[in-house]
Formats: sequence, C-alpha cells, structure tokens
Amino acid sequence: MRVTEVFYSLQGEGMLAGVPSVFVRLAGCPFRCRWCDTAYAWDYAAGEDLSPDQIIEQVNRWPCRFVVLTGGEPMTAGDLSARPGLADLTQRLAAHGKHITIETAGALFLPDLACDLMSISPKLTNSGSCHGSVTGGHQANRLDVETLRRLIHAYPYQLKFVVESPEDVTEVQGVLGGLGELAPERVMLMPQGTTTEELLSRSPLIADLCKQTGLRFGPRLHVLLWGCRRGV
Repeated sequence: MRVTEVFYSLQGEGMLAGVPSVFVRLAGCPFRCRWCDTAYAWDYAAGEDLSPDQIIEQVNRWPCRFVVLTGGEPMTAGDLSARPGLADLTQRLAAHGKHITIETAGALFLPDLACDLMSISPKLTNSGSCHGSVTGGHQANRLDVETLRRLIHAYPYQLKFVVESPEDVTEVQGVLGGLGELAPERVMLMPQGTTTEELLSRSPLIADLCKQTGLRFGPRLHVLLWGCRRGV
C-alpha cells in the first residue's frame, strides 16, 4: 500500500478536533480539488510501499489510540475501484485497539471496514478540479448521494462540507435533502481556507450560516495553528 506519510498531530477537523491522533496518509486522489492543501498526495505512486505490518509498526511509535486514515482519497484506487488492502489494514489496526477514522469524499461504499468514524467530505461544485486532465472525471464522480446514504447507514459518520458562500449552503441543503433524517450535530460547514489568514477572514460568514441553518461549525484547527504545512 502506497503511503505518503505517517505522523502524529492533533485532529484538526470534525467532532474529534483537538484529539491527539496518528495520521496515515495514503497516496493518490482521483478528485484533485482546486483548494486542496495536500496536493503532494495526489499521485498514486507517491511515498513508499508499506505492508500492513510496517504501517502498524510506524503507528505504534506513538502511545496514541486514535488513528486517521486519510489521503489523498484513502478509499479508492485511481479508477474509483476499492483500494486494495484497506479493509485488512483497518481490521489489523482495530485488533491493536485503535479508534479508526477514515477521511473520504464518500464516492465509494465499502463493506467490512473496521471504522469508528466515517468522516465524509462530499465535494460541492466549488471544489472544481484545478487539474485540467481530471476536470471531467471530477465533475462526474465528485458526488453520489446513494453512496453517501449507504455510508452513513453502515458506519458512525460525520459530514463535512467545505463552504465559501451562501450559495454553497443552498447546495449543501440540497444534498442533505436526499439523505433522509440526519443528526444536525453531525453535519458541519467548514470555511474554505488553506492559510490561517484566509481561514480567519472567511470564518465569520460561515459561523453566521451555521446559525441560520442549525448546522455545526467545523473548525480547521491544523490550518489555524500551523497554516499550510505538511506533517501537522
């Protein structure tokens, strides 16, 4: 399995924001959003090839129960098929007593994952790929409401939407309308921002939109603390 990096930090987003966690960043992403802050993980050949045992050995360097499988896009291969070995890795981590979060765009449903929190970031129109060679595929595959529905019914979940404007929230509400009954505290609006300055400037608007809709404000603690840096 291609791994870009393994590092220890604080969870920056979602319901576990602030919790010390070990991040396993798998290589490759078919979406390549224009505001992505981990473009170095887009290439499926990035990083190094590690076995599940080698990954677990690196994870266990830190006395930490929380593990985040992220990317890139950890669930899929480049053709949107299942990433080989993912279910096995999650089950091995669970056998070591780890709490497992999977960060995903929610484009693929996989059964049999050991997952304590399926952290889903559906891609809105505002994500439009900055990479010309994948623009068409990005638009065609970025959002599948039926797949989202299956994921949130199969796993403990949170939904995180990257938002820039009130128009984005109208789109969010349309997506939510297709998902059935949801717990609003599990649905977050996150301000788009890859620098501390950009994040702070956009946050008041997103906070007001949360007050208007009853949805949760989603912090991006890692950006606030460290800006656009690797390994944090």
